[in-house]
Formats: sequence, C-alpha cells, structure tokens
Amino acid sequence: MSFDVARFRDLYPFESHWLDLDGPRLHYVDEGAGEPIVMVHGNPTWSFYFRELIKELRTTHRVVALDHIGCGLSDKPGDAEYEYTLRRRVEDLETLLDHLNLNRRITLIGHDWGGMIAAACALRRLERVERLVFFNTAGFLLPPGQRLPWQLWLIRHMSPLAALLVRGFNGFAVGATYLATAKGLPREVRAAYRSPYDSWKNRIATLRFVQDIPLVPGDRSYELAKWVDDRLEQLRQRPVFIGWGERDFVFDLRFLAEWRRRLPEAQVHSFADAGHYVLEDASEALIPKVREFVERTERAEVAS
Repeated sequence: MSFDVARFRDLYPFESHWLDLDGPRLHYVDEGAGEPIVMVHGNPTWSFYFRELIKELRTTHRVVALDHIGCGLSDKPGDAEYEYTLRRRVEDLETLLDHLNLNRRITLIGHDWGGMIAAACALRRLERVERLVFFNTAGFLLPPGQRLPWQLWLIRHMSPLAALLVRGFNGFAVGATYLATAKGLPREVRAAYRSPYDSWKNRIATLRFVQDIPLVPGDRSYELAKWVDDRLEQLRQRPVFIGWGERDFVFDLRFLAEWRRRLPEAQVHSFADAGHYVLEDASEALIPKVREFVERTERAEVAS
C-alpha cells in the first residue's frame, strides 16, 4: 500500500481486496450484492473517483471498482516489471472479471481512459456485458479536426521535462484536482486524489498513461484503439448511458458529438456547469440518473 487510506476512511469507507497479477497486486473494492456493476477509472484518478456512486449502487447491486496498476492502492512497478499500455489495462480488467466469475449481466462504467478500456473489454466479449455507462471519455480515436490539448502534448512529447513536471512535482495529479472540476473540490478530497502519487516512483502511471495516448499508426496502443474505433457501433446492441461535464478542455463537446453520432440511441445527460470530473461537479443530479437508467433497463430486460 503506497499511502495510508485510513486517513480518508470517512470518504472512502470500503474494504480492500487484492488480486495478484503474476507480480504486481491489483487493488479493488467489492461492495454489495446483486447484479454486477464494474467501474473503471482513468488518469490521474483511482477508484476514489467513484466513491459516491459506489455508495449509492451497492445497496442494490454488487459493485466492483478497481485501481489500475500504478494507481490508487495497487502496486506501482517500474517499466521492467509491467507494461503500461492500453492492451495490458484491458487484460487486467478481464483477469479481474474472470477471477470474480463475472461473466454475464455486467454493467460496465468508464471515465477518462477507463472508457476506452471498458469499451475494448466489452467488444472483446460483448455477451457478458448488459449495459454501459460512460463519463467524459472516448471509445474512439481523436475526432476529425481534434488536436491533443497543448498540456497533454507537452507531457506526451517532451520526455525529460514531462518526467520532471509529472513525476518530480506531481503536476498532473495535483493540477487535475483544480483544472478537472468547475466547482472546486474540498481540501480533503483534493488530498485523497493526489495521495497515492506521493513520490517519483509512485507517479509512473500518471506519466505513462499520457505517453500511451494513441495518435498515429505505430504508437504502441494505436492498433487496439483503432480496433475499438472500428467496432464501436456494435455497442448499439446494448443500452448506453453517457454523462458529460461540458466544461472539459480535454474531452470537450466534440467528443460528446462523436458519441452521439456513433451511438445515437444512447441516453445522454450533459451538464453545463460541470467539468471533466463530472461525478464531482454534478453528483447530486447525475447519480440518480445512473440508477434510474440501470433499473429501467433491467426492468425492460425482464419484461422482454
């Protein structure tokens, strides 16, 4: 464990579980009982991002939320011990689902990088996924005309400076707690987001995630991202919910428009006064809508 999570027990009151991935240990929470809901976070967050949604849905469902390797309470190995790529993230998620025997009727929820990971996992075995929920993310390559924001371009391409900023000064995790929300976060919540990333060693994933963004053929994760992009419309076979913070300078409204184009039947709720961390800015309105979507589509399935 890279930090004392007990400090945040009031905010994150969940029992910890670990899965050995032939070396590094993957941390996850497993709360409640019923049909499974699996939550997949992005960068630079961890399962803490879903805390209020977990509390709400565990009363009626089994809720699993993982910490990717290098994030949250999971181990943070070096590059020699772990490959920080999209494909490995998808494989880790599949390993966890198999370990927990979650092979049918899954609701997959993804935010940021977790959306691409969840979409890839769903498309590889669509028969075990019942519905999907996406928050400010992409399941496709950059939309036409879209460019990587200069802040991410800097981190991705200027390796020595990026390492200093992200791993030396924790610039990505700290900066996100201010820039990724429209309404601001309480001090203790900001501390919980950045606490797992408390040293050069423990900040490896926050840098590697950005460096792994697939932009052009030849990038390590481009082939898999393109595979998802080419097949995304298959998700129209399942109910999809999209919750969106409109004040997101990375996943902006052009990404939301692309989701609407690709999955026109999706239920979409966007919030003009919310940022990238939409579950922080709009939780009171958004979480009941997620519950309603899950319960309504469950009823429709039973009726059919």
